[in-house]
Amino acid sequence: MSDGPDEESPAASAPPADPESVARAICLRLLTMAPKTRAQLAEALRKRDVPDEAAEAVLDRFSELGLINDEAFAEAWVDSRHHGRGLAKRALAAELRHRGVDSETVNEAVERLDPDQEAETARRLVDRKLSSTRNLDPQTRTRRLAGMLARKGYPSGLAFRVIKEALEQEGVEVEEDYP
Repeated sequence: MSDGPDEESPAASAPPADPESVARAICLRLLTMAPKTRAQLAEALRKRDVPDEAAEAVLDRFSELGLINDEAFAEAWVDSRHHGRGLAKRALAAELRHRGVDSETVNEAVERLDPDQEAETARRLVDRKLSSTRNLDPQTRTRRLAGMLARKGYPSGLAFRVIKEALEQEGVEVEEDYP
């Protein structure tokens, strides 16, 4: 049993696909699964040994057609991950850079987040986690809540301000010597 097409089938007599066709097929398949950045698609083509000039030609054409748009990707990513996971600007920027989005585009996308909106999201995260820490002393609660916010990219000043507000609303005395 052979690994290729049957000898009588049209596929057996077809010439091998040209690199640009292969690159187009790979990009289209990846883009139908989920939005991707240009850098992610370029990496996928590199891993599949698509020649650089064929990859660049296809990526340029897909960009012209609007199928690849790092700016739109970054904006959608920020909206989705901030509202869905509660991530702050710092964490969102790191995720976008990891996906190959250039620094200018990353900065523009994360700066769209309003500082008040970011603080409100931090408050919601703290409120959700607060009840699970009720049996702990205030220092431990503060440390755990601050750790959760830090992992989501919130700056320590904002984190401690939001935690202090939440604990005081519960009637818990908060010491002023936290970091």
